[in-house]
Amino acid sequence: MILAQLVFYLLAFVTVAAAVMVIAARNPVHSVLFLILAFFNSAGLFILLGAEFLGMLLVVVYVGAVAVLFLFVVMMLDINFVQLREGFLHYLPVGALVGLILLVELGLVFGSMALEPALGAAAGVAADGGATNTEAIGRLLYTDYFYLFQAAGIVLLVAMIGAMTLTMRHRPDAKRQDIGRQVRRRRSETLEVRKVPPRTGI
Repeated sequence: MILAQLVFYLLAFVTVAAAVMVIAARNPVHSVLFLILAFFNSAGLFILLGAEFLGMLLVVVYVGAVAVLFLFVVMMLDINFVQLREGFLHYLPVGALVGLILLVELGLVFGSMALEPALGAAAGVAADGGATNTEAIGRLLYTDYFYLFQAAGIVLLVAMIGAMTLTMRHRPDAKRQDIGRQVRRRRSETLEVRKVPPRTGI
């Protein structure tokens, strides 16, 4: 049990430190790397608490979404890709450090589960002992918290539409549909009747 507590304190310390570095780092690339580190450590905390579904969800959804967030930041800040590629060796030490910390922490988490089988067995069963974590979370989301779950989906939809609206650029040479102009058009503007003599072209 002492090993599990040590791993918990290590993950918690690295999570807090990475969260502080996300807002303290001046370089957006470094901020994204520290954000990924914070997400991985939070997932490790969830796994130690027996909520393996939330841990994997945090890795799959949020760490996967960080790549999209990084692209969005690059587009908004108008970062020069040539300079970004030239500075790859400059970012390599920070990325290697983050990767090394993640490997060490993953080894500690799985090592603590291997040394203490009770900790690994508790990760697959919910607190009530009658259902798995995934089933228990599904029951709560679609019964007690159904309206809050739908409200969260609406908030995310509005945020997605707002992000697309902010990044959309109006180009004068692009053709767009004007429904009001189509409705107000007259026959003389769209149709022209010509009398064509026989055996001749237009």
